[in-house]
Formats: sequence, C-alpha cells, structure tokens
Amino acid sequence: MLKKSKAKIIEAGFTVFSANPTATLADVAKEAGVGRATLHRHYAGREDLMTALAMVAMQELDDAIEAATKDASSYTEALRLSLEVIIPLADRQMFLANEPLDHVPEVLEAYTQQLEETAEAVEAAKEEGGFDVDVPTAWIVQAIETLTYAAWTVVRDGDATPEEAAALAWRTLQSGLMGGAK
Repeated sequence: MLKKSKAKIIEAGFTVFSANPTATLADVAKEAGVGRATLHRHYAGREDLMTALAMVAMQELDDAIEAATKDASSYTEALRLSLEVIIPLADRQMFLANEPLDHVPEVLEAYTQQLEETAEAVEAAKEEGGFDVDVPTAWIVQAIETLTYAAWTVVRDGDATPEEAAALAWRTLQSGLMGGAK
C-alpha cells in the first residue's frame, strides 16, 4: 500500500505543479487522494517532494532519449532525435526548471551526468562534422539546454507543437553551430 500511495503522490505532484508551480503540498495530497499525513510520511516537505519529482523527471528524460536514439545512425542524428523526444515531456516537467534544487546532491549529480553525456555526444558529433569543431563544446551544450527550454516555452504557450518546436530548435542549432552542415 505504501508504494502505491507514493506513486500516486508523484503523479499528483507532476499534475498539480505543472498546472500551478506555486501549489501547496495540500493540493498535491488532494489530487493524489491521500491525506496530508500520508504525503508527509513519504516526503517531509516541498523540497523532498520536488527532489523526488526531479529524479523521476531526469530518469524519464534518460529513458526517452535512450529509446529514441538506440538505432541512430550517428551522434548528430542522436542529438536531433533527443530533442524530438524531450520536447513533448515539457508539459510534465517544465515547472522543475524554475525549482532551485542544485544544492541537493543527488539532483546535482544526476544533472551533471546528463550534461556530461550531452558533452560526450557533442564531441562525437563534432568528429562526424555535425558541429563546427571551433565552437566550444560547453557552448553547444548550453545552446542545446537553452533551446530546449525555449522549445518547451513555445509549446506551453501554444505557439508551436512539440514537433514544430523540436524542428525549430534543431534548425537553430544547424544554422548557428554546424558551419553550414545540414
């Protein structure tokens, strides 16, 4: 029973905070159909719940990217496919981008790992000719991060579909960082 209520709280957290990032834990408990005492048995406070949500979100991103890129023909293609699968997750995860959790060791470690994996993919894509070798890898990684957030924002605001936003993000990367390579 405990595992089921914990899963319900996690799902309710995504639902409630996606709709209202300033919602309360009482709002989450209500959405989950559990009492506040049950929620607090699993999560001592907002930061504990947000940490759990961040860890689930990062795992979802990793799983989506791994599934989408397993048959990619190149690192460059894998990076493009990654954008295509993570943009649709915005409605579920975007609120976490504004939640300060970089002081939580497990969140920082997982996020750092994601950045390192992106940097490795960018380095490999540079070797393939997918990105200009004169552009620093850190710049490209930050550009990917920033364009992902921009894509999430335009999808949230109804200005583009997830597919359109992913294509625009990739087009922007191509235009600015690939030295004319398509």
